[in-house]
Parts: sequence; structure tokens; C-alpha cells
Amino acid sequence: MCCRDEQKYPNQGNIMQPNIIRTAIFHWTAFFCLAAFAPARAELPLTVEDLITDKGKIRLELSKAYANNDRAGVAAGEPITVQTGDATFVTLPTMVGESRGNSDTLISTLGLRYGLTGAIEIYTRAAYLFSSIRGSDPSGSFNSSDNRFADAWAGLNYQFKKDDATPALMGFAELAAYERHRNDSASLKSWMLGMTTYRAIDPVVLSLTASYRYNHSRKDGEESYNPGNILLINPSTAFAVNDRITLITGLQWTNHLADTRDGQSRGFRRTRTDLLLGAGYGISRDSTLNLTLTGNASGREGADLRLSWLHTF
Repeated sequence: MCCRDEQKYPNQGNIMQPNIIRTAIFHWTAFFCLAAFAPARAELPLTVEDLITDKGKIRLELSKAYANNDRAGVAAGEPITVQTGDATFVTLPTMVGESRGNSDTLISTLGLRYGLTGAIEIYTRAAYLFSSIRGSDPSGSFNSSDNRFADAWAGLNYQFKKDDATPALMGFAELAAYERHRNDSASLKSWMLGMTTYRAIDPVVLSLTASYRYNHSRKDGEESYNPGNILLINPSTAFAVNDRITLITGLQWTNHLADTRDGQSRGFRRTRTDLLLGAGYGISRDSTLNLTLTGNASGREGADLRLSWLHTF
């Protein structure tokens, strides 16, 4: 997606900044309109017991993720990874030989959850991205944009036990139904396993999430492409300020293996530590808003901002 030649930059030369601004404004305006018309009610605390959708209920989740990334001296084409959920990512490939680059990425995600039982929930989600990339290398400067369907996943959440004498424990597993790459797409080539454990000590909830995303080799154009696997560990603390507002803080450690193309490594294994700051707001008994800022503490440069709306029918 990020390369100087026409093959890697099919949209180069057709970039108009006003289009970028209008697209971003449209995304955010539509989202806030949906959230603003949800009815408000009183005395509706945010609880960790709502992590699993009730039996027979359906949940709709809309989210926006914005990422800004600035890199210098990238010579091996390491991908840009944008976080779209607590343990979910969309990966954007970058050019080989880039010496300086700056990017803005906006990803919209639509998800549906269904409660099979009181302890089992199935879900699906799809993501659409818009990105603008600027950069320069010894041969000159370049601009590129991308506007496309990114990926679709299906998964399952299972609550092994509730928070009682010992901390609660939940597990999740998901499979990629569709992933779009630089030149081609793939299906059923990536999966993820993870767990979340938490302990509520009123008004504080201590939690720990760990996940591992495995990516199998797939074809991308004429090349054999294998995205790097991702390991994530995220301890966090949530504090219920009142019956509507919850504040969240935590750390996130990520280990991302290098991508390979035709058996050749593109880059190297990368680790980073991020600081997470967030807030949840109970709009009504059935609707909540969550805002999360992920700021780099070590590793890459850049930050992610996510806003999500969850509504139960």
C-alpha cells in the first residue's frame, strides 16, 4: 500500500486533502448522531457482569479508531498496526526503503453479539478503513490514500466462572473470515485466542487480558505472505466514579513478529509498551459509550484513539 512505484501506489497522484477532511468529518458526524439520539435513564451503573450478552439478546457495537503514526528511518517495510478493540488489530503494510513517513488512519467497525446462553456469546465484526500517508525518501516525496473494506471476523466468548471466591475468568476465540492485503485478500488464514480475568473490589475492578493472534501464510499477488503473529498482555484498573461514569487506566505490552514475503523477513520482531487511558459513560440501561486513548510509552511512535457505542436490544 505504501510504495513509490505505481504498482504499490495505485492511487498516487489522485490525492486531494479536502476529500480526506470531508471523509473524516462524515465518519465522525454519523457516529455522534447515532450516539446522541439514544434515550437516557438514571441509576444505571456500568458493571463487569455485562461482558457477556444475556441469553437471547442482541448487541450492536459501533466504533471509530483513529491512529496517527510518524516514522523515520524505516528501511524494511514494517507494518503499521492500528488497534480497533481491546485485543483486535488492523495491520497496514508499508513501503520498503521509506526514510520518513507520517500517516493518519480512520477505521470504522460494526459488530453484532448474540447471547446463546448466560455464559456463551457469539459475535461477528467487520472493519472499513480510510488512510492518508505522506512521506519522503532520497528520490523525493510522495502521497497516497486508501479507502477500502479491511477485514471481517467471527468469534465466541465463554465465561468459565464468575467473580466469587476467586476472580472471574473468560475466554475468547475468533477466526478471520476475510482480510484484505496489499494486492489480494485471504479467508480463514488468521485466528486469535485469549482470556480475561477480573476481580471486583467495589468501586474498583482489576483485570488482566492476554491474547495471541496467529497468522498462517497466504498468497498476496505473486508473493507468499505471512503477517507476523501478535502477543498482547493488558493489565488495567477501572474505577466507578458514580452510577454512570467509569474511569480506566492500564498498560499494554505487545510483541509483534516480523512479516515475511516469499520466506524473506520484512523487518524484525518489535515490542512496545503503551499507556491506556479511558472512560465509560452509561447513556441508558441498554447503551454505553467508551473512549480509549492508547499512547506510546516505548517502542513505536504514535497514538490510537477509539470511541465505541454498545447497545443491547
